[in-house]
Amino acid sequence: MKNLVIVESPSKSKTIEKYLGKDFKVISSKGHVRDLATSGKFGLGVDVEHDFKPNYIPIKGKKKLITEMKRDVKDADKVYLATDPDREGEAISWHLYDALGLKENDYERVVFNEITKDVVKDAFNHPRKIDDNLVKSQETRRIIDRIIGFRLSKLMQSKTGGKSAGRVQSVALKLIVDREREIQAFKEEEYYTIEAIFEDFKAYAEKYKNKKLEIKSKEEAALILSKLNKVFNITDIVTKEKNKKGKIPFKTSSLQKDASSKLGFASAKTMSIAQKLYEGINIGSETTGLITYMRTDSVRLSDVFVNEAFAYIKDTYGKEYVGAVKKVKQSENTQDAHEGIRPTSIFRTPESVKKYLTADEYKLYSLIYYRTLASLMKDAKVKATSVTLENNDYLFKATGSILVFDGYLKVYSPYEQNEDTILPDFSKYQDKKIEALDIKEEQHFTKPPARFSEASLIDEMEKLGIGRPSTYAPTMETIKKRAYVVLENKKFVPTKIGIETTDKLQEFFSNIINVEYTANMEQDLDEIALAKEDSIKVLRDFYNVFEPIVEDAFKNMEKKEAEQTGEMCPECNSPLVIRNGRYGEFVACSNYPECKYIKKEETTLKELMPCPKCEGSIIEKKTRRGKIFYGCNKYPKCDFATWYEPINEKCPECGAILVKKKDKISCLNCEYEKENTE
Repeated sequence: MKNLVIVESPSKSKTIEKYLGKDFKVISSKGHVRDLATSGKFGLGVDVEHDFKPNYIPIKGKKKLITEMKRDVKDADKVYLATDPDREGEAISWHLYDALGLKENDYERVVFNEITKDVVKDAFNHPRKIDDNLVKSQETRRIIDRIIGFRLSKLMQSKTGGKSAGRVQSVALKLIVDREREIQAFKEEEYYTIEAIFEDFKAYAEKYKNKKLEIKSKEEAALILSKLNKVFNITDIVTKEKNKKGKIPFKTSSLQKDASSKLGFASAKTMSIAQKLYEGINIGSETTGLITYMRTDSVRLSDVFVNEAFAYIKDTYGKEYVGAVKKVKQSENTQDAHEGIRPTSIFRTPESVKKYLTADEYKLYSLIYYRTLASLMKDAKVKATSVTLENNDYLFKATGSILVFDGYLKVYSPYEQNEDTILPDFSKYQDKKIEALDIKEEQHFTKPPARFSEASLIDEMEKLGIGRPSTYAPTMETIKKRAYVVLENKKFVPTKIGIETTDKLQEFFSNIINVEYTANMEQDLDEIALAKEDSIKVLRDFYNVFEPIVEDAFKNMEKKEAEQTGEMCPECNSPLVIRNGRYGEFVACSNYPECKYIKKEETTLKELMPCPKCEGSIIEKKTRRGKIFYGCNKYPKCDFATWYEPINEKCPECGAILVKKKDKISCLNCEYEKENTE
């Protein structure tokens, strides 16, 4: 073996090895191989007294893999670190470099934004070294998140019913709680509109003597109706041709938002499917990535792709549909190292690969493909008409529009409906008068602000500068998993414990758990990546503010007493209380840790397979609220548990347990998965 290539994903490694040929061996790290230890002060794995020096150890189950990779490195003349093209990927490359004992002359760093043969092979012609600034930025983020996560989570667990807190997670939760309080405080107000109904259109009262009309009561509406007659004067007709602006390519946040609103996908599902489309799909003649890298906040497209797309649009739809690259003003902290999310080939239409994709993969690929194509097509053109009608000094307005050139809607109309609203030909009314069939009032009530959906919360987080493309989906999943929110009609509603956790954090940490501080921290991390800020200074400034507040909270935050059930412990006669565990509520002794009694309230339904952690068996259980999960029958001695149904089969990649996830069989430890054919 001459050349060893290390990538993150096992599925990626097979595809890339085919591209590179017999002189290359491609192996997978299966993601991160190391993480911060849980030793030292507060279990942080960070020496806060000595410039926050991190103590990294192999992730559980990765020690054997590191040993195997070291053997491969020993046999190689050159090692190529080809992890993902972002800060996280850069950090993984550095951890591999350090853990495998590589020397500066022994390795190269290779990055590519899409997994296609030409792009991958070209990337190996332009290797570089690891970008230490990107690594420092990721490491700083990890240390800050570890400090906040460990310290605040322990505080929440000891003082409230909450399970965790975090830098981004807690701010996202606060947005949801604040919105809920706005809704609860909202007082609806009655108002009215006046509608004139004509033979083939409607008009609405907007002004009285050129002043905006506001009708607050039924009495006011009745008074206005009494002053109107059914004959209106046509005072103004304005017809303009307007451009209906085309779309811009997807970035991570906009893909998650549109997949949520147009396809009904949760953000985690969107990113999981996008990962597969990026890593490679067998399309019969070859295995190739169908989209570019899906974690990006750029909307830039490569010149090569743009030119090919323009030629495709001209040949397929006609030269009148060829548009131009949209000029988009990027925010200051946009990372423009790689492109927006696009298909790797404009010639690989969704229909041509449909038979190789699952239904959901086809839906997401189609959305990405046609969004990209639409972004390079001409704007649509709309003929818009506005008519003003006068009746006893009251001005009514009717508007209509007709699509005169479909432009980008030629391909994007399934995702963006455009219905014509046709007004009559007013030139036939020679005397400029038109008679209404009816004039009536309509009662309305003001509405409270809407609860956040996943799409609107991601949109809000992006506008406020909270988090990065890679953090949106995990944040959504965390607040749901911690039972801080529930979804009602696909909208976030904070739970009692979510509100209590937010209030406790705001009582002591309002200067840190807020939008401005979190956004400024993102800016600092960006500055570190650009070598404009010192990572140790950022860490020290943060810790010197944060830690005294935490210590004060441990001393002075009032502890929430656990809710008693009214029963007594059969072992020590102390009251039984409701506690929150990893898998929901359970009933236990209030005298813990002296008494470790737990009431066995789950209903054991069936035994599935031997436990992978001990000599026990995995059984199907129910939480106190009836939600099914799977755990070891030796609990609490063995803490193995999962929400997904395990199968009696081991992962061929790492030997860990496999579980059922809808239409897939997935590994709990690595990224391996296969179709569920049951």
